[in-house]
Amino acid sequence: MTIRTLIQEMRSRPHRVVHDAASIPTVSDSFSWEELPEELLREILIRVETADGGDWPSRKNVVACAGVCRSWRILTKEIVAFPEFSSKLTFPTSLKQPGPRDSLVQCFILRNRNTQSYHLYLGLTNSLTGNGKFLLAASKLKRATCTDYIISLRSDDMSKRSNVYLGRVRSNFLGTKFTVFDGNLTAQTGAAKMQKSRSSNLIKVSPRVPQGSYPIAHISYELNGLGSRGPRRMRCIMDTIPMSIVETRGGVASTSISSFSIRPSPLLRSHSKPVRSNSASCSDSGNNLRDPPLVLSNKTPRWHEQLQCWCLNFHGRVTVASVKNFQLVAVSDCETGQPSERIILQFGKVGKDMFTMDYGYPISAFQAFAICLSSFETRIACE
Repeated sequence: MTIRTLIQEMRSRPHRVVHDAASIPTVSDSFSWEELPEELLREILIRVETADGGDWPSRKNVVACAGVCRSWRILTKEIVAFPEFSSKLTFPTSLKQPGPRDSLVQCFILRNRNTQSYHLYLGLTNSLTGNGKFLLAASKLKRATCTDYIISLRSDDMSKRSNVYLGRVRSNFLGTKFTVFDGNLTAQTGAAKMQKSRSSNLIKVSPRVPQGSYPIAHISYELNGLGSRGPRRMRCIMDTIPMSIVETRGGVASTSISSFSIRPSPLLRSHSKPVRSNSASCSDSGNNLRDPPLVLSNKTPRWHEQLQCWCLNFHGRVTVASVKNFQLVAVSDCETGQPSERIILQFGKVGKDMFTMDYGYPISAFQAFAICLSSFETRIACE
């Protein structure tokens, strides 16, 4: 091979490399979003979280980031704060977390009389309009001995076996007492687990707790024949929330969010115990080591001489007088029954089939929605 031939061959090699470069995979083809450095990913998610603020529909960008892959979802959940501190409802899990401490989450409920359904929306503006972010849906099932309200994450799926099923509200025959059940037991009890015994080769399967058997609240309406005792009176016993969680010491709640989450389930104590009375729920703290449950009572309205009606200050959130309107406060002193001044839940009518629902710490949107559903039931003995 002559020198001239060798030089010509060397000059032709770059052209062959450029020609074959199309068959080489590019960086974008082999790049995976999971391989993004954690420091860079955290910085990106923090900026997305800060830029979107707390309003929908821009909040959907944070949800989209959590749906990219597993590593993105884990970091997004770490960055997004609980509603207790951020006042933001981002993921479906936020609907079962306590509301903000210093404010109330403004929501509204739309009722459909034809389908006996109720839809909960997050209010996006301060105006009392029907524009909002859909949160929960409920369907009323009238039975011979009781009434059931099925609560779901989707309005078109009310099956108890569905993964969007959250719980239900069941009344007694007279419609004076209601029990709220949490149907999502995977966080408390988990699925059925297989355990192998050391002494034998037998495999034991722990039974799975059926859905809908986890009571979290009891609601009772006081008998009031022909309105002889004034306005409607209601009382709620929150079985999964201790009374000490609302007791403030120097302006700071004495119980943190971790205590709220790991509180023992009443399902593990007993399945057949009857619902205790209000006095018993407060007086049993000396016999048991656990704290008594939180008791909520409706705020007593005042009589307005000029309007000749019972009035409550809803700060413009309620515009129509109705027997269903109420404000719930915590009963801070069990012995005297003295209520506190801070409003935890308020519910009122603003239209023919539109109602406002504002809730705050320590109850969640699911619990507040369940309590409001009990107010829709017509009861002659309590009006």
